[in-house]
Amino acid sequence: MTTDPIADLLTQIRNAWKVKKEKIVVPYSNVKIGILKIFKHKNIIKGIKLKEENKKRFLVIYLNYNNNQPPYENLRRISKPGRRVYVGYQELKPTRSGFGFKIISTSRGIMVDSEAKKRKLGGEVLCEIY
Repeated sequence: MTTDPIADLLTQIRNAWKVKKEKIVVPYSNVKIGILKIFKHKNIIKGIKLKEENKKRFLVIYLNYNNNQPPYENLRRISKPGRRVYVGYQELKPTRSGFGFKIISTSRGIMVDSEAKKRKLGGEVLCEIY
C-alpha cells in the first residue's frame, strides 16, 4: 500500500510518457478522478475509463501526445503527506509565467489555480504542471 497515491499517479504518467505508452491502469480514488478531469480538460490525457475486477475499482488512463511528445515536461507533487502546503487565493501566482498551472484542492472541489483565484478560494496545492 502506498502512502501517497497522488504522487504515484503523477509518477506513473511521467514514466508512461518516457516509454510512449498508450494507456496506464491505476487504483481508483475520488481525488484522482478530480485531477484526471482537469488533465482531460487541459488535453494532457485523452480519456479515463472505470474498470472493476473482483470488487476492486481501477482507472484506465489513455495518454495524449503532441507530435509524439508529452504535452508537458513536468508533473510535480507540491503538498506531500509529511508536509502539507496551503495557500490563500491572494497568494496564487501564475505558474511559469502562465505556461503551467497548479491543481488546488478547495472547499468547492479540485480545480486549477486560475479558477480558484477567480472564485476567491484558497486550499491545498496538490501539484504543479509545466
